[in-house]
Amino acid sequence: MKKFLSLLLVILLISISLTACGNTDKAKEPAQEPAKKEPVSLKITLPTWVGYGPIYLAKEKGFFKENGLDIEIIKIDGLAERKQALAGKKIDGMATAQDVQVTLTAANVPVKVIWALDGSFGGDGILVKNGINSVQDLKGKTIALETGTTSHFFALTVLKDAGLSEKDITIQNMTAGDAGAAFVAGKVDAAVTWEPWLSKGKDKGKVLVSTKEYPNIIIDSVSFRADIVEKYPDAMESFVKAMGQAMDYWKNNAQESEEIMAKGLGIDIKEFQATIPDLKFYDLTYNKEFFGTPEKKGPIYDTTQKAIDFYNELKVIDTVPKTEDIIDPTFVNKN
Repeated sequence: MKKFLSLLLVILLISISLTACGNTDKAKEPAQEPAKKEPVSLKITLPTWVGYGPIYLAKEKGFFKENGLDIEIIKIDGLAERKQALAGKKIDGMATAQDVQVTLTAANVPVKVIWALDGSFGGDGILVKNGINSVQDLKGKTIALETGTTSHFFALTVLKDAGLSEKDITIQNMTAGDAGAAFVAGKVDAAVTWEPWLSKGKDKGKVLVSTKEYPNIIIDSVSFRADIVEKYPDAMESFVKAMGQAMDYWKNNAQESEEIMAKGLGIDIKEFQATIPDLKFYDLTYNKEFFGTPEKKGPIYDTTQKAIDFYNELKVIDTVPKTEDIIDPTFVNKN
């Protein structure tokens, strides 16, 4: 009996020892790290314009990446081509003027504006030859501009205030950059364009009127297709956060940031920096004020409504969208 008990005790001790060793081995195993989320890949298009520089800054400094985004920036200067790419779902978002966001929605390409980039305060204008001294003097003249764009919107607004209409001028359709170049080459009487062409064109004439006289009529914003916003709400919040980080970085690292943005846009750094005073760039704090809330709407709603009313009056749009169809303040207010 004693032998049996001794044998049982040995077996029990061996069992305890093996169990302890097993637990020790398990304790030595490295803890499993939680699976990292794959970054959300999004494509955004924009033209060559200083106001869109902060998007390049957010990408180059890694702010998109650290917020779980893989943003591909596709530069397309022609608005028609950008609209086609968005409508065909070849891209997910667009940086463009707010009035263009109106025409997109009215054309049954639903978008949601989630971030305001900048406002033009002299960065856009109408170049004219010497001898044209008033807007009324544009009657019967040939004006280069891109139809259906912000340049068109700006020109029609200026003409209307002077008692003229599109019927009083001859439009030569071309991009804003080409319009500036055509004016410098002496091929047109006037051109609706932006910097740096406004400065370049002063040797051949003058700036008759600019957004200094029409503040808040031209603002640039970022929108994404409505289906993308619905599918990736967290990515939209991350995009806004990254843009806010980029704007803060710019404040503290001006020269480096401006070199990055100029390089991304393919603009000479001096031209880029010369345009900055004619724009007001919006950081996250201003975006919160600009968007407001659904209960207390910010100025972006008024700017958007003016574009809706204007295009509807001119029969440029057939469907009249609501401002709430275009603007989504959710993600600015979540940051």
